Amino acid sequence: MTSNLCPLCNEAGGELIWQSALYRVVMVDEPGYPGFCRVILNQHVAEMTELSINERNSLMNAVWAVEEVLRVEMKPQKVNLASLGNVVPHLHWHVIPRWQDDPHFPSPIWAAAVRESIPRTTDLNRLKASLASKLLMLESFS
Repeated sequence: MTSNLCPLCNEAGGELIWQSALYRVVMVDEPGYPGFCRVILNQHVAEMTELSINERNSLMNAVWAVEEVLRVEMKPQKVNLASLGNVVPHLHWHVIPRWQDDPHFPSPIWAAAVRESIPRTTDLNRLKASLASKLLMLESFS
């Protein structure tokens, strides 16, 4: 089911990196946060408990796979995972690599910035390829 008013039903939500029948993984263009990804459910559902156990497990395995790739490839000090949905009540997870010198640290990235963005050198093509490879492997085992 989709909602005509939902931006995640009507748009990808970022640059599409991977898509399965259940979810898609996108990279978000957020200044100061290279590697920021979203894992978005492909159907219009607001809460995890609306999914079957298998769907929940598959979705969370994708979130953890994205986190793992970001940790290995980018070596952040922390990875934030968030599923809010207060503004867009369509089930999606934010997977955000964080550094102590990023614009908002230690606060969430939605808080007021406390410093200027520091450019990070990241090979985004390599990161995208690693994400796609990990998610393909994940799908082949499920």
